[in-house]
Amino acid sequence: MLEENHESPRNRYAIQINHLRKAYKNIEAINGLSLKVPHGCFFALLGPNGSGKTSTLRILATLAAADSGSVIIDGIDAHKNPREVRKRIGYVGQEASIDKILTGEEHLRFTADLHHLPRNQGKERIEAVIEQLDLREWIKRRAGTYSGGIRRRLELACALLHNPEIFIMDEPGVGLDPESRHLIWNILKGCVNQGKTILMSTHQLDETESLADQIAIVDKGRILAEGSPSELKEKIGKEKLTIRTKEFCTSEEAEAVSTILKSKIGVEEIIINPCQGYALTVILNQLEKTPEIIDTIHYAGLPLFSYSNSKISLDDVYLRSTGRTLIDAELATVGTRDLRKERKQAMR
Repeated sequence: MLEENHESPRNRYAIQINHLRKAYKNIEAINGLSLKVPHGCFFALLGPNGSGKTSTLRILATLAAADSGSVIIDGIDAHKNPREVRKRIGYVGQEASIDKILTGEEHLRFTADLHHLPRNQGKERIEAVIEQLDLREWIKRRAGTYSGGIRRRLELACALLHNPEIFIMDEPGVGLDPESRHLIWNILKGCVNQGKTILMSTHQLDETESLADQIAIVDKGRILAEGSPSELKEKIGKEKLTIRTKEFCTSEEAEAVSTILKSKIGVEEIIINPCQGYALTVILNQLEKTPEIIDTIHYAGLPLFSYSNSKISLDDVYLRSTGRTLIDAELATVGTRDLRKERKQAMR
């Protein structure tokens, strides 16, 4: 018998992931990942392509099986009772799920039938999501004529149709035009305001900052840091100083500067980024320390190519957690991905 009491310890969280593992041949996509998402939370998995986000969300949506570990959705074991889980979630995948031959209206009718919505209720829900996603102009046309933004709206409309309490969304912002982005973000915020739960994967810092209540930084199938955007940034500091001794220096030169700053003036934290020519990021407790740092480099007879002050960002949180920025991590995956195949899949 399913437990439906939301006060019970079992389903105090909308989503619980426990020690999840998934490998494809010799590649470990998910490496012991554990996560708890509270009810009514907008939660973002932040990481580059290839970090295990999509594999995790597909398992949550019961579209793939884990090698080990467990997934509990609203108190229900996704492995033991996938049908009940599907009733409670709306899923929007990263790859296109729209049949270009069918019209938008036919997609919605088919989705209503999949969820066994009564005829009258199905009609009402279809009308509601058409209005909500502003699809009236395109709904009678074949989906193959839609732009990427309109296709994404239709996919979200299908996910909203049965009015689920939990949404699982894989990179929902990819390929959106500004109008569709604004519309979809407002709808998602409205869902959270109604007490619904959203778990979204993304590699885009701007949408994470503007949407997410909580973030988990994911890299190589593991969660490295977790908290609200402000909490994660405050754990590092408020300001940073980025230093380049040369346009492209060596790791030994960067380490030499780091050692001098730590020993001479007691700088506590310096992050060296090998992906950006071994630039040094100095975490500052106070902005006034910048002149002292620059003077120390000069007095030591070391070169100084450039320096700049800025506030701590989510990219700095990612850098501190992984040793590289999110952009660098994204670029590093390009050589390992079949971009031609991905483009074809996106155009289907």
